[in-house]
Order: sequence, then structure tokens, then C-alpha cells
Amino acid sequence: MKFTSLRTCDFRNLTALDTECNASTLVLTGPNGQGKTNVLETLYILSYGSSFRTSYLKECISWGKEGFFISGDFIDEDTNDEGKISLSYFNGQRKIMLDGKEIRDRKELVYRFPCIVFCHDDISFVKGEPEERRKFFDQMLSLYSPSYFDALRTYKAILAQRNAAIRTYDDSLISLYNERLARLGMEIMEERTAAVYEFNRIFPSLFSEISGTDLTLSVVYQPSWKDAGSVEEIIKELEDTVERDKKMNTTTSGIHRDRFVVMSQYGPFAQIGSTGQLRLCSLIFRIAEAIHFSTKTNRKPMLLLDDVLLELDSEKRGKVLSSLPPSSQTWCTFLPDENYNEKGENSINFSVRNGGLYV
Repeated sequence: MKFTSLRTCDFRNLTALDTECNASTLVLTGPNGQGKTNVLETLYILSYGSSFRTSYLKECISWGKEGFFISGDFIDEDTNDEGKISLSYFNGQRKIMLDGKEIRDRKELVYRFPCIVFCHDDISFVKGEPEERRKFFDQMLSLYSPSYFDALRTYKAILAQRNAAIRTYDDSLISLYNERLARLGMEIMEERTAAVYEFNRIFPSLFSEISGTDLTLSVVYQPSWKDAGSVEEIIKELEDTVERDKKMNTTTSGIHRDRFVVMSQYGPFAQIGSTGQLRLCSLIFRIAEAIHFSTKTNRKPMLLLDDVLLELDSEKRGKVLSSLPPSSQTWCTFLPDENYNEKGENSINFSVRNGGLYV
């Protein structure tokens, strides 16, 4: 899916944009604080219905305004069908319109507009809390597997209900939720195990080639229910730990406690890697995600690269760019002194100043 035009009104610091962007590669160049990331954020929100920078869309409203509106025209390169997507946010309410029809479940967008963003916060996938790596793999799986998306959403809802029952000591409800949690948990564990196996067929060699080091990295999946091989065994584990759960006022085991650890031949990479190596690793995580998505679906995602090449030397930058899989559209941001200038009949270079885009 490729955007051919983009419009904004009262979105962060952006001026009222009405910009043609019918190209495969879009390069945004400008100093910090001018609005480059804000442009990428609009594209991400149109693709997901949510932001990669904040959980609260109200933070995207321009100062002193009551809401914002963003929209884009697009073309499906597989079918040549054209369409329009828009999102408005007023009075705390989000409204998404796709070709004149209101979209009430954001899941409909995920599979229509596959989008992968590369940003500085991605370093948390490598050295951050376990929750951040779970989030990465959940997002990677959800991008191509509706069944995983639904199972994860349902699991979270049942988990919240079981936690409420734990706090009220309602044993009958806890028993009911144990079975449902176990069945969904087993399904999710199986999909995570398969996904990590496939990810490890891409990621280690990619890191070795781009980093130029002798480090051998892989991702190790450590399920919370590691000793349970069936739904019945998971149910028994939940029953055996219910008193501990009651003391802690929460469900202390389950796929929401799973760990994904980046390991090297010398131990956990977060403990031995330099800051530069950790950041490069997080960048390669995203490349591997994009390659994995294309392999699983035979589709091309849209790629958004937000100043992630800044700290790389010219050799690594070239390797990163050459390692990116084919995309429906690629948007990159750069500072003026990075001297990056993509030219070609299928590219557009924008200068970003004071929230405006200038060719």
C-alpha cells in the first residue's frame, strides 16, 4: 500500500499540509524540531489508528486547538485500487473512515496497511524490560496473523477478569478463567515458539554481516509455563499457584510473563554489548521483522525510518540500506549535515521547516 497524498489539520506542529507523495522513496531533511517525525507519525496513525510515540492521541493536537484531522489517498500496488483513509480526533473520540465507511476495529487497518517503523526507542527491544521484547514479537506476529491478534486480545481480556476474581477471592470464577486462559496461552506459546524459530533464521546472519563482528546472536524464548506441555498441565499450574496469586493480587504466571532474551556466545547481549552495538541490534531487529513479514505474506510493508541511520558510519549505513527488503513505500528522515540525497524518478526529497514540507 502506497500513499499518494497526505493532508493534515492541527496535528502537532505541522502546517495544514496538502502534499503529493506518489513515490517509492520519500526523504525528509531538516533540523531537529521542525516536524520530520510528526510526518512519519501521521502515516503510522493512518496505518494503525494509534501512534508509535504516545498512547494518548490528545497529545498530537496542535497547541490551543480542539482536535486534529489527518487523511491520505493511497493505491494498492497489487490491485491498482485507489482509496482514501482519514482519522479525526475531537472531544476524546477517534473516528476512522476508510473509503467512506467508518472503521470501528483497528484490526481492519493492520492488514490493509502493513507498516513498520524504525525509531530510537527500539533500543528497548534489546536492553529494556521483558515487556518491550514481548511487545515487539506480539506486534511482529499480529502484523500477519489475525488468529494471533485475536487470541492475544482475548487472553488480555480474560487475564483482567481473572485478576479481578483473584482480588475478590471468587474461586468459582478463577477456575472458569483458568481453563480459558490455558487454552489461549497454549495457542500463543506455540505461535511464539514458531515465530522465534523463523526469526532466528534471519536475524543472526543479518547481524553478523552488518556489524562485522564475531558476535553470534540469537533470540531465546523462555515461556513462563516452560514445564507445561498441555492445556491440562497449564490448568494444574494455575491451580497450584492460586494462593500465591491471591497474595500478589495478580496472575503471576502466563504468556504475559514470557521472556525473550537476546543471547550471544558470551551471555545476554544486553550485558556485554556497547551502546552502539545495542542500537545497531535494535535496528536489525526491525529489518528482520520486515523480511519475516515479506516472507510470510509475500507482501511489501511500508517502512518508516526516523533518524535511525544517524549514528552509523558510511559502511554500516550502506549495509543497512541494502539489507532492507522491498517496500511498498519508504520514508526516511535525516538531519541537514548527513548529506543523504536520494534522487531518482521514483523518489521525492522534502525539506522540512517549521512544520512545512518543501520540495
